[in-house]
Amino acid sequence: MQVDFTIIGGGIVGISTALHLIERQPGASILVLDKEQVLAAHQTGHNSGVIHAGVYYAPGSLKARFCREGLVATKNFCQQHGLPFETCGKLIVATNEIELARMGALYKRAQENGLSIERLDDTELRRREPRIVGKGALFVSETGIVDYTAVTQAMAEDFRVAGGVIELGNAVLNIREEPETVILETETGTIRSRYLIACAGLMADRLAAMCGLADDFQIVPFRGEYFRLPPAKDDIVRHLIYPVPDPALPFLGVHLTRMIGGFVTVGPNAVLAMKREGYRKSDFNLRDVAQMVSYRGFWNVLRRNLRSGIDEMRNSLFKRQYLALCQKYCPELTEDDLLPYPAGVRAQAVLPDGTLVHDFLIKSTARTMHVCNAPSPAATSAMPIGKYIVETAMKNFQLPSDSSKSQSALLAHGGVV
Repeated sequence: MQVDFTIIGGGIVGISTALHLIERQPGASILVLDKEQVLAAHQTGHNSGVIHAGVYYAPGSLKARFCREGLVATKNFCQQHGLPFETCGKLIVATNEIELARMGALYKRAQENGLSIERLDDTELRRREPRIVGKGALFVSETGIVDYTAVTQAMAEDFRVAGGVIELGNAVLNIREEPETVILETETGTIRSRYLIACAGLMADRLAAMCGLADDFQIVPFRGEYFRLPPAKDDIVRHLIYPVPDPALPFLGVHLTRMIGGFVTVGPNAVLAMKREGYRKSDFNLRDVAQMVSYRGFWNVLRRNLRSGIDEMRNSLFKRQYLALCQKYCPELTEDDLLPYPAGVRAQAVLPDGTLVHDFLIKSTARTMHVCNAPSPAATSAMPIGKYIVETAMKNFQLPSDSSKSQSALLAHGGVV
């Protein structure tokens, strides 16, 4: 098989990239590969389903910019395709004086990011959410909920209608870059591609390593465990309920999330996973663990975050301690309310010194481009991220930006159009 472009990864970022690419290169042959039998099998299909507004991100960062653009783009896409979503708003609840002080800093950052945000005292918080307690809260009206698997499938259908091809159940085993082509060895055969874009999430570093690009980072997986509340408590909240995050910790904390299906989930925590695609506590993969413990960045992360890591492990092992995180702002919850719900695994890029990469990390060769880190809110931001990836690829691959010129260039170089 010979194609102009191959995209590895059938999550929401990979499919968004494919859709933007076929819009820019409407006559090119574009192939999406994924090793799973369905799209959105991993991070895209295992998250809270929140359309984030961009409260937490540094003003001027790619995360802040993409989140704001993605919020609008996601809602517009859902409206155009008849997909259910809801703009229910989010409350970030402070439960003590320390969190109240942190809430002030968040309020300022949200304003700098151009958000519509409202500061509530304890009386107004209780009026809006009678079953939530706190000393105050921030109300972010634009935050919403959606099913990102459904969004991915709809984008994939648009891609197919435009002439793109998606091949599922075909893992890439090796990548070899030559002066005029990229050769991919897969489970079903060899593919020759003019250019390659990898959006591989939990496997991003392994594909980057095949192209000599993973010497200064590695993916460390963190499992996020959720619970679901019983049907009798589907009406427990009207909004999404988040704690005020601790700036010393890398994750947002356990929250109550209304889901598109009408139920409410609790979570996630963030515990080290012993398998990159391991959604159960018992999951273990020798290769994944061996690669992780042989990386000095992993040990540096442990040293930097030892106390929080131990706390997260306790919360994972003991439901009562997990429950205590929720009872800070929702005291009526009991252990019996925490019903099983599928976990997710977050792909976290880590530098050798133990730094967690919090923004997007993209690496390139002459004919390949690798999205090595696409952190939360990547699902919310997937549409502008896909556009950015394509624009960056056009520059890196030195392809004309005009679609007709791009087709002519590909034909001149022997591409299949």
